[in-house]
Amino acid sequence: METDAVLKPLLEIIYGPARAPEALRRIKPVIEAFPRQERNKREFFSAADTILITYGNTLKHDGRPPLAVLGEFGREFLRGSFSAVHLLPFFPYSSDDGFSVTDYYTVNPELGTWDDVAGLRRDFELMVDCVLNHISSRSDWFMRYLAGEEGFSDLAIETTPGEHLKNVTRPRTTPLLTEFTKKDGTRVYVWTTFSADQVDLNYRSLDVLEKMIDVLLFYVKHGASLIRLDAIAYLWKEPGTSCIHLPQTHAMVKLFRAILDIVAPDTRIVTETNVPHAENISYFGNGSDEAQMVYNFTLPPLLLYSFLREDTTAFSEWAATLRLPSDKTAFLNFTASHDGIGVRPLEGILPESEAELLIRHTIDNGGQVSYKSNPDGSKTAYELNITYMDALSPASDDARTRASRFLASCAIQFALPGVPAVYIHSLLGSRNWTEGVRMTGMARTINRQTLQYDDVMAEIKTPGTLRNMVFHGCIGMLETRRRQPAFHPNAPFEVLMLDPGVFAIRRWCDSQNILAVTNVSGKPVSLDLPLPGTGPFTDLVSGRVVSPGVVTLAPFRFLWLTDNPC
Repeated sequence: METDAVLKPLLEIIYGPARAPEALRRIKPVIEAFPRQERNKREFFSAADTILITYGNTLKHDGRPPLAVLGEFGREFLRGSFSAVHLLPFFPYSSDDGFSVTDYYTVNPELGTWDDVAGLRRDFELMVDCVLNHISSRSDWFMRYLAGEEGFSDLAIETTPGEHLKNVTRPRTTPLLTEFTKKDGTRVYVWTTFSADQVDLNYRSLDVLEKMIDVLLFYVKHGASLIRLDAIAYLWKEPGTSCIHLPQTHAMVKLFRAILDIVAPDTRIVTETNVPHAENISYFGNGSDEAQMVYNFTLPPLLLYSFLREDTTAFSEWAATLRLPSDKTAFLNFTASHDGIGVRPLEGILPESEAELLIRHTIDNGGQVSYKSNPDGSKTAYELNITYMDALSPASDDARTRASRFLASCAIQFALPGVPAVYIHSLLGSRNWTEGVRMTGMARTINRQTLQYDDVMAEIKTPGTLRNMVFHGCIGMLETRRRQPAFHPNAPFEVLMLDPGVFAIRRWCDSQNILAVTNVSGKPVSLDLPLPGTGPFTDLVSGRVVSPGVVTLAPFRFLWLTDNPC
């Protein structure tokens, strides 16, 4: 009865009152077959929560499965600084570096096995991608669709080109529809939002719904405590509409949340929606019925803009709005990922002329710009393809200045309310991989280089190298941050307007008060800081004691000040 009462209203929103009973009948056996887990966490989030984002093969060592190499790296270097690992799609795939999945249930043998995944999970929580929107055109499921097999005949969304699709929101410039020929010779156009090899799944089909709920629970069974819903905003299609953020899509997120609340209540849903801020945070729902965490997509481009302009005014005004609907939710704060730096999240925050600054700077610094198609046939920038390291610095920067800029950006990211997530190439101080872009023809390859483990270790251990300065600086900050109760993802905060060149935020809890200040400019800034408490005041990062009065911040320097260090 509990399952029926919770799920049926959501299924009625998605499928209507007439089909909802059949939908419930189809999915109940899948849910009931999953052994229910007890709630163990007192709260979803804590100050100790930090996430590493990585591909399974970013680090390679000859003769060893890359997932085993990643596990060794994590055990030796990351256990004190990261609580979880977001393992980007590690399944067999045909394109898009894993996001065109051919088999949802199998570990890519080039990476390792489920045992290697389990080995990683022994030291860290595991965040897994559920690539719900689409499947590879070379997958067994799609082949069975083309063959017209029972249970697969409605897998894809068939339609025809026409005016009914003119308002569809496009995140790419590739055609929305792709033509395929079925086994019986029938030629059909099917929906392919992201590429011709990524066939959108038809959630009007109860066969698809049943299959994907099984996939979701399969990942939980294999230890995923965080589930990332990839490209979730596009899940439900309704010709004649924008086909993004539709009510059925939100109801589907609520359905997944409700199912997990019933069978695995410690599992948290993370939504990935590279869209303007107000649209993005709509996936929190009412604070208890949709995602527990959303990617903070406005953070990367707006923070970058602040460093380029050496002015935090727009960033500070936006950061002051980062309120949550409940203490059961949190932002996932990131600056770089396997994808590019989104441009759409700046809509409504910066004028287009200012966003153009980021585009010009990206091209000048060796990056590329990916575009999306608009209903009127025009194209606009969708994301910047460049490492965050190269995005922050002019080409003329030496390694030490480059590291200083990057660590200053981390100091702001880590001080914001939310859970920090660090992409492995940022942690390792990686630069643009332009050779990879030439090899693949894909702009996103610029930030997806596979590295030799021994080479990386040698640079990390060599003082003065970029990798050494960035890695140890970032690790040190994260280790310190995780001990501070005032950095709890839901702890209160206040953004202070002290100087355009400085970002300042106060975080506090019952036992601690922290003032975090960061100079984003290339010149010294002197401030009379509103220090928290009575003193003496310690900079948590350097361990230095700071006296009340005027404090001068050198270029790209930062302080985390408190009178009660932990």
